[in-house]
Amino acid sequence: MFTSEVKVLIKKGTFIEIETVVLQCEDRSPAIPDDTKETPLKMWVRGFVNSDCELGDEVEITTTIGRTMRGIAKVVEPSYSHNFGSYVSEIAYIGKQAKEMIFNK
Repeated sequence: MFTSEVKVLIKKGTFIEIETVVLQCEDRSPAIPDDTKETPLKMWVRGFVNSDCELGDEVEITTTIGRTMRGIAKVVEPSYSHNFGSYVSEIAYIGKQAKEMIFNK
């Protein structure tokens, strides 16, 4: 996975992640907090690049469901690295406790 500013040639058909600005700061709702208003609303989409490019180029991708989108090439072959956070001891027994409360056992 490459995310640096080093020029990396990305071949057509490579799985990448693009970034697109959905709303500029001035277009955001007045009902959101001030610090949020100061940041553009962005989205990140993954798909297969439709032409050779480099990181930072504006490119067109095709998603796995066939949608075509444009944005700035940000990550080559992005990984899925989400998790559910650190262990929380209360969660270890909450299911048993709930059953006891519901069924009075």
